[in-house]
Amino acid sequence: MHDIGLKIALIGVMGMGAQWLAWRLRLPAIVLLLLAGVLAGPATGFVNPTEDFGTIYRPLVSLAVAIILFEGGLTLNFKEISETSTAVRRIIIIGGPMVWVMTALSAHYIGGLSWPTAVVLGAILVVTGPTVITPLLRQAQLAARPASLLKWEAIVNDPIGALFAVVAFEVVLVLIGQHQGGGLAYVVAAAFVVAVAGGYLAARAIHWAFVRGVVPEFLKAPILLATVLLAYALTNLVLEEAGLLTVTVMGIVLANTRIASLAEMRRFKETITVFLVSGIFILLTASLTVEDFLSLDWRAVLFVGSVLFVVRPVAIMTATVGSGATLAERTLSSWIAPRGVVAVAVSGLFGGALADAGIADANRMVSFTFAVVVTTIVLHGFTLGPLASLLNLKSADKPGLLIAGGPRWAIDLARKLRDMDVPVMIADPNWNHIAEARLSEIPVFYGDILSEEAHHSIDPKRFSTLIAVTDNDAYNSLVCTDFAPELGRSHVYQLGRGAEQSKRMSLNFTLGGRPLTEDGVDFRTLRERHWQGWTFQATKLSDEFDYDAYLKSRAGETIVLLWVKPSGKIVFAAGATGTPSVDDRVVSFTPARDRRAASSNETTSQEKA
Repeated sequence: MHDIGLKIALIGVMGMGAQWLAWRLRLPAIVLLLLAGVLAGPATGFVNPTEDFGTIYRPLVSLAVAIILFEGGLTLNFKEISETSTAVRRIIIIGGPMVWVMTALSAHYIGGLSWPTAVVLGAILVVTGPTVITPLLRQAQLAARPASLLKWEAIVNDPIGALFAVVAFEVVLVLIGQHQGGGLAYVVAAAFVVAVAGGYLAARAIHWAFVRGVVPEFLKAPILLATVLLAYALTNLVLEEAGLLTVTVMGIVLANTRIASLAEMRRFKETITVFLVSGIFILLTASLTVEDFLSLDWRAVLFVGSVLFVVRPVAIMTATVGSGATLAERTLSSWIAPRGVVAVAVSGLFGGALADAGIADANRMVSFTFAVVVTTIVLHGFTLGPLASLLNLKSADKPGLLIAGGPRWAIDLARKLRDMDVPVMIADPNWNHIAEARLSEIPVFYGDILSEEAHHSIDPKRFSTLIAVTDNDAYNSLVCTDFAPELGRSHVYQLGRGAEQSKRMSLNFTLGGRPLTEDGVDFRTLRERHWQGWTFQATKLSDEFDYDAYLKSRAGETIVLLWVKPSGKIVFAAGATGTPSVDDRVVSFTPARDRRAASSNETTSQEKA
């Protein structure tokens, strides 16, 4: 089959299929993408990117990398880095050059590469891959500090490593007599100034145009995308790949401005980035040949080992001395450094350019880079979670429940969940509600859950589910709509709206979350029942006391709200596709007259269990 349209479509399907399998199996997505690339390219020969796409292959990859880096910059808010800024600066300013030098030495003396190839390869492997680290952090549920450290280093280091590679490449060309050396320092300095200043000015121009209403809402995301590509291309006219720094600066500046539409644009960019990362990884892997794999001898294996076990740990441990990072954080950072799309793309670019310049072993740069990429993705992808647990750097062993609103019955629910060792937090701008929760030693956020401060103070990754329980139905819908993209629409719930509303008063079905209870109980009803003495009861099911027996022991008015699996997973009855099973703990809202019977049944079932 030679139809290019079909090949592109199948690459997209394979990429999304790999992403979905990774989500279902809880595996690093990049591992499956690499397997898909090997299957599409070297294993079957179905895709040959160089032949299929011709001269536009490299430019397309470069533009895709630019978009990926810009989207990464959009996630970097300066408030997030406040506690780790010193460590991040030292890793980039001190650790980066150390990795460059030590990797080059290792590539030459251990890997057997020539000096020109080794120096350029050392610069390329400074990068640590935001396209890889971001999904790994999402799965590992790290605490805020170590997660911030790894994310900032990955995103900022990518353009820096690319610039290092540019400088190394230009120096090599000067040394072999293909370029004049007089203006090299000037060109590099000019490119750095143009990249930083250009990225900042482009971001400020976008901010001005969007805030002043110069751009209509439906054109904001497309215009932003076009501006990113243009800024990247213009900077590259000064120095090859300097545009990567431009788009990263653009993303960081925009992430720290107050643009109302930024959240929607970020989600749009995130969607594009997932698709681009998937496609680019498959294409780059498919571009490898059997000869590339055969060129990896025992010296290549030793080189990869030196990068992982010597170069990275020595550089990070040295750079972070006195940085304020704990020993556990430094240990984690010294091990976790997966390489990704940028490393592979840049190595392909400069490997081909050095080969054209007459460097005999330049093509081995790509296979060496892929060896490091594959090894770090597999090892770091599967060890990040266990190592973080061993170093006690996880935010929580199991995600919990975030409650927006603090009525008394919700505080009682939070107490019950806390007693069951389920992580829970209440967010409310009413100090009286927060004070009562604090007296019960329940974690709280005093303020509006939709505020910018809440965005930086509350880590959604700590919570698997949100319930909005204020007395304002429209506000509950707004909270659920805002958190749905982060937690998933099947994990946000809100109180029922009471009596059936007219079509003029009801909200669009795309807004809000699922009903908190199966019969749509509203705020007023829950408050009145709580005043009447209703309480929350937790009962553990067993073989002798299963769910059917549990329901028979309760009055018909009892509201089964949720159950907690032995793994800590929270399942709300209103959104469940099944029923509780043995060892699940069922939480119900029970009438006062059932309180004594419910307590007795719970004690009996637990004794039997």
